Amino acid sequence: MARRGRMVVYVEVKARRGEPALIPDRQRRRIRRAAEHFLKLRPGLASCEQRFDVILVRPARLPTHLKDAWRD
Repeated sequence: MARRGRMVVYVEVKARRGEPALIPDRQRRRIRRAAEHFLKLRPGLASCEQRFDVILVRPARLPTHLKDAWRD
């Protein structure tokens, strides 16, 4: 999780040997549940905007940051 101003960003980092794969729906639901739990523990952040990003890490390449990779 990262925060800048009124934006809370949840970041999933994926390491892949080949081409990047999409984040499966099951994993997106798991990440969403974790984000909901996080906000329950920090009610002061509940009014913030939320975004889900993905950082793809591959050998011999710079990391790729996919901002707002999906929305619920």
